[in-house]
Amino acid sequence: MGVKDFCSKYYVDRMGTASLKWDALDLRFGDPDLISMWVADMEFKVPEAVVEALHNRVDHGIFGYSFVPDSYYEAVIDWEYSHHGYKLEKEWMRISPGVVAALYWAVNMYTKEDDSVIILTPVYYPFHNCVKESHRNLVTCDLNYDKGIYTIDFEAFERKIVENQVKMYIMCSPHNPAGRVWTEEELEKMLEICARHKVLVVSDEIHQDLVFGEKKHIPAATIANGKYADNMITAFAASKTFNLATCLTSTIVIKNEELRKTWDEFTRVFNNVEVNIFGITAVEAALRGGNEWYQSLKKVIYHNYQMVVEEMKEFPEVYIAPLEGTYLLFMDLRNYVDIEQIKEFTQNQCRLAVDYGEWFGENWKGFIRLNLGTTPDIVMSAIDSIKTNLRKVNG
Repeated sequence: MGVKDFCSKYYVDRMGTASLKWDALDLRFGDPDLISMWVADMEFKVPEAVVEALHNRVDHGIFGYSFVPDSYYEAVIDWEYSHHGYKLEKEWMRISPGVVAALYWAVNMYTKEDDSVIILTPVYYPFHNCVKESHRNLVTCDLNYDKGIYTIDFEAFERKIVENQVKMYIMCSPHNPAGRVWTEEELEKMLEICARHKVLVVSDEIHQDLVFGEKKHIPAATIANGKYADNMITAFAASKTFNLATCLTSTIVIKNEELRKTWDEFTRVFNNVEVNIFGITAVEAALRGGNEWYQSLKKVIYHNYQMVVEEMKEFPEVYIAPLEGTYLLFMDLRNYVDIEQIKEFTQNQCRLAVDYGEWFGENWKGFIRLNLGTTPDIVMSAIDSIKTNLRKVNG
């Protein structure tokens, strides 16, 4: 399905539906009348297979206690193998009510108070929060940056691990907000450093399916024929791929038996996990019946990215990260807008709700993150506003 047909068929105006993205603008930004380009969900209805499966479940009329059926695990296993070449086993898999919840749990399960946890910045702000709010020592390592291009500073990464006696590395793969899809060489180098220094890796791979062009998502646990899989916990979900965030169902993969035992003891004693049957139903239906929808969605996202790049050529020193993965575009406005005026420019002049660079790391003020998981018309409205106001600022 083409971009225009997909948007015509699946776009929904979400105003007035208790949408965090659209109906909580006043709470988050103090202004209800902004074009919402922030939080990472989409304006597109889920695949028909998901709607049908949920209708069938509701029509059954009973919502008592449930468990995770084998069919769910089989759907996840089939998807991971067919799309990523990742051969999972059911016994490695656990369920959590979201990847962010799993990050908080992992920090509290596998580290102690005041232990050090490292992240590569700029990175999704719950990575920061789950460490600091768990009373651990947050160690940040900035990515190398050059005019929209992000690479890993391996020397600094290893040095900070050693200097701070780091116990855990929370990895974002693909990387939000930089849009990087780590190469096999980059992944192996990070994992080798962590293994050598006994640093447990928690790999957030929630954007695994949203990879573009010739780039390929490589599950971290498969690197070097699974050499590092026993030193790793992987978290992913269908929520980004199929717009299912509120279904609160994520898959956690733990190959190492001792790490699994710790996970099971923690969730049993401190946060006994109940199954969200609607989430299980929705995810299974999406993985089994949503592939055509998913392939069309990717066309929309990449079309939006290419449109933004073309439109912003008028301002050659606005640097845009190449979109290798995710549906989130990170834009560097520092050559045109004073970093202390970025909110004034973006919110009050452009009338946009965005994620600000400093949310992802203290050294990234002057950057903004834009959500491309919407229609080209909405994206174009945002970009037109940015261009109009850049002309005024730099008249």
